[in-house]
Amino acid sequence: MKGTYILAIESSCDETAAAVVKNGREVLSNVISSQIALHTLYGGVVPEIASRKHIEKINPVITEALAKAKMSLSEMDAIAVTYGPGLVGSLLVGVAEAKAIAYAAHKPLIGVHHIEGHVSANYISHPNLEPPFLCLVVSGGHTHIVMVEDYGTYRIIGRTHDDAAGEAYDKIARAIGLGYPGGPKVDALAKQGDPNAIAFPRAHIEDAPYDFSFSGLKSAVLNYLNIEKMKSRDAAALTRHGVPTGGDAEGTEACPDTFSDGLTKADLAASFQEAVVDVLVTRTIAAAKAQGVSTVAIAGGVASNSALRSRMLEVGEANGMRVVYPEPILCTDNAAMIGSAAYYEFLRSNVADLTLNAVPGLKLGER
Repeated sequence: MKGTYILAIESSCDETAAAVVKNGREVLSNVISSQIALHTLYGGVVPEIASRKHIEKINPVITEALAKAKMSLSEMDAIAVTYGPGLVGSLLVGVAEAKAIAYAAHKPLIGVHHIEGHVSANYISHPNLEPPFLCLVVSGGHTHIVMVEDYGTYRIIGRTHDDAAGEAYDKIARAIGLGYPGGPKVDALAKQGDPNAIAFPRAHIEDAPYDFSFSGLKSAVLNYLNIEKMKSRDAAALTRHGVPTGGDAEGTEACPDTFSDGLTKADLAASFQEAVVDVLVTRTIAAAKAQGVSTVAIAGGVASNSALRSRMLEVGEANGMRVVYPEPILCTDNAAMIGSAAYYEFLRSNVADLTLNAVPGLKLGER
């Protein structure tokens, strides 16, 4: 039986990606051109620069994806593209490219929701996974608990009221001098620290037991750091006036490796991560119990976090639940996940016309 082959394009943020996916679960190629090194110079993604780099890279990435799959454009059954949510300039590059290819090659065009793509990454890593299941989607832009009722049918159970978890990671990483991207760097440093060293807060949303808020946690970490910096400035001032303190007055505005209470930067990172992982896991498992599902998935860039993976496995198994997550390359933005999601839209004949446009604020479930 001939398979269904989809050429997928992803350009919602700072990764230019293309992939060829067969039957939604077999990846024949998955090419990603990352802009991390470029945006690291600025401490985060610069939208205008991202858009220009997408224009430069998108044609070579697509050509490489087809070549690695050993297939031609004429052999594709459809062209898929992320059309939201994301950075509008970045999305427009991918959408315009996909529409041009679909028109020129006389292929169906499929618009894919970015979060739906992240959820669908689990179908690639776990070919026997089928709905219904609960999925925690956690990244730099999103923190959602989603009930996957069927292919393409989703119900949001919980969401963040302010910062996404990945965004909080980036901000704390910047504050303690780790740089961008923050998630992997905080995760690595946290392994050297005590997760119970500092009791950072866990926000609870009244009448929304599965929702999240990370702004209070972020403020608590920043307040701790500011107090330490003020102590360092006071110590430096005393030293200048001839009062020895035993401390080093140089670089007092930078985050010290060791704080006045004897704790370290690694302890702070571990305590911050513990607070994030704690609320993500406890609320996801509680939501799964409430929905009566026995399978929990994780998706999105933060799904590659080692502490989140191990804790979700531990707590999930203790509650008799199966826990799954994609391999790390499928957690970050990529086109294979878009091809997987597009396959199920294709089966339902959910194709778009050439009026498809970028929708930066697209909600899950909207079309």
